[in-house]
Amino acid sequence: MDEQDQPARFDAEIMPHLDAAYNLARWLTRNEHDAQDVVQEAFLRALKFFGGFRGGNSRSWLLTIVRNTAYSWLEKNRKHEPLTLSDEQLSEVEDPAADAAAASIRNADRDAVRKALEELPVGFREVTILRELEGLSYKEIAEITGVPMGTVMSRLARARKELQKCLTARLQPGGRP
Repeated sequence: MDEQDQPARFDAEIMPHLDAAYNLARWLTRNEHDAQDVVQEAFLRALKFFGGFRGGNSRSWLLTIVRNTAYSWLEKNRKHEPLTLSDEQLSEVEDPAADAAAASIRNADRDAVRKALEELPVGFREVTILRELEGLSYKEIAEITGVPMGTVMSRLARARKELQKCLTARLQPGGRP
């Protein structure tokens, strides 16, 4: 492929995924302005390395760059934020009754769901966003995050349990705002 065609190819293959890139960055950083910075840096990296992209799933390729850029940004700017739950914290995650949790989620308003998502550790939040909001397959998420598909499924299950727990607490009388 001619180098002169590269900008047009980048525009055609990568730019359509700008909204997905911003969405992932927004959920990982939990801040619109930080997400814009992350996406801008990620797109600069994508453009720089686009010559090495040999086709395939351009959305997964870009979201991998966004994810890595976001984690670098979080490490630099928010070292205190945990990226995952510890084993001790995971053991405390309870599985509420399926009917009550499903009803809670169905009846929750968007603000409660958004707040609950923002409270998830980054590792859980990213797989949830990639699966539930971006509609990616387990395989695509595994490629983006660089972990085995079983780990993706485990993180999703744990994230869903945390969301259920948080939403159940929020929606009960006297629950947190």
